[in-house]
Amino acid sequence: MFAFLRPGFLYLYFPEDKTEYIPVVLEFLVLMVICVLVFRWLKKKSIKDAEKARELEEKIMQIRKEELEKQSSQ
Repeated sequence: MFAFLRPGFLYLYFPEDKTEYIPVVLEFLVLMVICVLVFRWLKKKSIKDAEKARELEEKIMQIRKEELEKQSSQ
């Protein structure tokens, strides 16, 4: 009864032979490198997208300004 309340660390496996940690550490390092690369790629892409959005906004504002000037001159 209430077995689900027992702490999870009681069921962890700690091997006596520490060489079993080598594949785990290598996998962890590979995944960390991949995470860093993806983060940097997303950051660069975000900066480029923000620049494109700013340029588009400037074009739209310029067109609106020209249309308002045409309407006010008529």
